[in-house]
Amino acid sequence: MIEVSHISKRFGHRLVLEDVSFYVEKGEILGFLGPNGAGKTTTMRILTGFLPPNSGTVRIGGYDIQKEPLKVKRLLGYLPEHNPLYTEMTVRDYLFFVAETKGVERPNRKTQVNETIERCGLREVASRLIGHLSKGYRQRIGMAQALIGDPEVLILDEPTIGLDPKQILEIRQLIKELAGKKTIILSTHILPEVSMTCTRALIINKGRVVAEDALDNLTYTRGVSISVRANPQTLLSTLNSIDGVKRVAIEDEKEGIVRASIETGQEVRAKIAYKIIQNGWELFEMTPLRASLEESFVRLVTEEEGQ
Repeated sequence: MIEVSHISKRFGHRLVLEDVSFYVEKGEILGFLGPNGAGKTTTMRILTGFLPPNSGTVRIGGYDIQKEPLKVKRLLGYLPEHNPLYTEMTVRDYLFFVAETKGVERPNRKTQVNETIERCGLREVASRLIGHLSKGYRQRIGMAQALIGDPEVLILDEPTIGLDPKQILEIRQLIKELAGKKTIILSTHILPEVSMTCTRALIINKGRVVAEDALDNLTYTRGVSISVRANPQTLLSTLNSIDGVKRVAIEDEKEGIVRASIETGQEVRAKIAYKIIQNGWELFEMTPLRASLEESFVRLVTEEEGQ
């Protein structure tokens, strides 16, 4: 549905994007991650036709964004990072204006606006001036305008910024409900949001793609958790003697069964199991400890900067 091929962008002498390529399948939700200044917003502006790339191509729904921009924009719903709204209009009037601007046929406008108001939790404030509403409500109005016109592709830049915890859960649930129905690119600094809503993630740093994969593949195994019947101190010294073990933490002991987490620098599960058997201890459980998306993100960005 979205195909980005070798795009680069300069502002003067500063190279903001360098040879960026990626794709998004129809119905997929792609998490778009990167530190501040990585080039995320510039990429989104190119995808939506606000900025042209200096080189490379973008195709959405089979249309080239530079050759057929109007056809592409009819497919798009966009929530930018800084959500621009007409603050002197009421919520309902603004959404009717958006529907008219997007070319929604007159007989369908009322139904579509009302459905979007309900979907985005705006019914209580539908008749109020946007300028009198909180930042959280304004963000939901931005989400609503992106949904008006029933676009096939949604590009969302920080959609939950400024929302309270309840509102964040509601928007996350809305995004998850759209999975399979719409193709979504979700840019956010809140990494758990990607874990909860996206099927795949792309990490960009200093204008270059440093990783792109399914979420399970982006995280890595950083150790194991074990449950074993043994003396805690003897277990601790034995595990620490294994080559490749970085740190051992005894988490608890109950009825002689010790639970410990073991951080490793390499695959050492076989060595751990061998030591346990060699000492005649009973092994009840051995479970891989996977790094969080935050840990993987920091590791990937740090390694790329080091290179």
